[in-house]
Amino acid sequence: MGTTIITTEDLMEFKKELLREFKALLEEHAHPRPKTWLRSNDVLDRFGISPGTLHSLRSKNIIPSYKVEGILFYDAEEIDQVILENKVKLMDGTL
Repeated sequence: MGTTIITTEDLMEFKKELLREFKALLEEHAHPRPKTWLRSNDVLDRFGISPGTLHSLRSKNIIPSYKVEGILFYDAEEIDQVILENKVKLMDGTL
């Protein structure tokens, strides 16, 4: 196994790179995007599904929902994630 010599310049470059990555992470978490809440009609329109299909997806816990005083809300990011996790590849390998 060979010996690797690390110079002061190497350490300074590593430090700069590490600080850039920390800064990017801090900026990402310092200003979280506000959640986009959808009502049932918004979900129906967005995905072109019927009320029965939405009810079925909700009942099977496929699409998470939140109920506040009888009104159902859906987190747009959570629904998008469910869609992405369940994408189907065609026989030729395309999406």
